[in-house]
Amino acid sequence: MTFRSNAAAAVLAAISLASATAALAQGYPNRAVRIVVPFTPGGGTDLLARLLSVRFTEAFGHSFIVENRAGSGGNIGAELVIRSPADGYTLLMSTASMAVNVSLYPKLPFDVRSDLIPIVQVASAPIVLCVHPSVPARTIKELIALSKTRKEGLNFGSNGTGTTSHLAGVMLQQMAGLQLTHIPFKGASAAMVSLVGGEVDVGLPAVISGRPNIAAGKLRGLAVTTKRRSSVLPDLPTLDSMYPGFDIDNWFALFAPAGTPQGVVTRIHAEVVKGLQHADLKAFMAREGAEPVGNSPAEFAAFFRNEVEKYAKIVKLSGAKPDS
Repeated sequence: MTFRSNAAAAVLAAISLASATAALAQGYPNRAVRIVVPFTPGGGTDLLARLLSVRFTEAFGHSFIVENRAGSGGNIGAELVIRSPADGYTLLMSTASMAVNVSLYPKLPFDVRSDLIPIVQVASAPIVLCVHPSVPARTIKELIALSKTRKEGLNFGSNGTGTTSHLAGVMLQQMAGLQLTHIPFKGASAAMVSLVGGEVDVGLPAVISGRPNIAAGKLRGLAVTTKRRSSVLPDLPTLDSMYPGFDIDNWFALFAPAGTPQGVVTRIHAEVVKGLQHADLKAFMAREGAEPVGNSPAEFAAFFRNEVEKYAKIVKLSGAKPDS
């Protein structure tokens, strides 16, 4: 066979593959799709996935079913999706934990950076720096000064080692010189109970759980961890305004297994963007204190790479290891 015939065969094969891929995307979906949530039911990620599944089912005419596969900080659900066929019928709805886990769990049998396709960042919600009312500090500067008067600093409760609430505290120690003694709890609920009860001095809960306790006078909010102010706590300053570059949030995003046809990714992305305009999704965002994002796959991929790099530095600085 000549070089010319080899080249022609290669071109024909590429055209055939492209045609098959386009046909798959055009007919997608023709059966039920599952959205894997790597956490327990009832949390923000689960609720958002279920709201999106309703929008997808209406738009595509086939069921989108949420499946909870919790464990190992979200890794069990992520691996399930990675090992699934790359045909768009298994998707992953996860959080910033995906970026943290790359460094927190360095010996995973997969690499989310190459084994998953970032489809879209759906939403972003700030974390709020709170203190128990018994702590005599009403500003960040007062809190820092107070922490330095105590031998071991202030007690700081997090949702667990390596969580965004823990790493935000580590970043505060580094950038602001805040003296904190870390106390990890098993989940957000336990951390909040201890903070409201005065067992710990400082906490960094998600705005959804922090706001009602601030409104009730059970906690005092000092700042939010995102570069923009919170829409539901607009009076609180951003930590970035005092310590430029401070930016940690709870984000929610949709992924697919690597190799999923681009046409399928494009269709899913378009429906997410459309769904973010629906009244149910808007009500969820308002209730959660979240902001809709809906960026492009390329934009989200770049953001995700930056998040992995950011958290790699913070995890190394913290010396965090996965909870057993």
